[in-house]
Amino acid sequence: MNDEISLPLAMEWLTTPEAWSLSEGVLSVTAGPRTDVFTDPVGGGVRRDAAVALTDAPEGDWQFSARLRVGFRSAWDAGALVVWADDDHWGKLTFEQAHDGVPSVYSVVTRGRSDDALAGPVPGDALWLRISRVGEGYVFHVSEDGGFWRLVRQFALGGAGGRAARVGVVAQSPVGEGCRVDFDAFRLAPTTLAHLFDGR
Repeated sequence: MNDEISLPLAMEWLTTPEAWSLSEGVLSVTAGPRTDVFTDPVGGGVRRDAAVALTDAPEGDWQFSARLRVGFRSAWDAGALVVWADDDHWGKLTFEQAHDGVPSVYSVVTRGRSDDALAGPVPGDALWLRISRVGEGYVFHVSEDGGFWRLVRQFALGGAGGRAARVGVVAQSPVGEGCRVDFDAFRLAPTTLAHLFDGR
């Protein structure tokens, strides 16, 4: 029996993008100009205008992954996978252009205000991202080939008032004129991450 959830058709837009299309399993999303999902950790300013689509996750442990290609144009242009408990409790794992133009991995965990961290540069024009729920926590991994996974961070989230967190995708262009993100190879399954560091 296959318990995987069919994506991306099961998603619904929390914030509608400038444009989007679905063709042969590829979800193409165009982020609008100067759009982001972020809560400033210093001043507390809130941004909630980036394109976000969400779907329900299975009960218990699960793993959610996809491959991303981003048409980088400006600093901080990005595609991301997101786990969303509520507007004040969420985490995103991004394939993002750094300020110096280098494609990189970032992660943001928001519990009221956002904690933003750089994981480092990555080669190539495509990157696999994965979010795993393990018990009461979550784990971010990235992969250059979809086979060997590298740990980015693990964290607790909170929020949601007892409701299950949802998962989905983000496309953003915080200081630019917009960018296109292509998502494919979606997988959402009720499986448990076996080990943080073994690459599987």
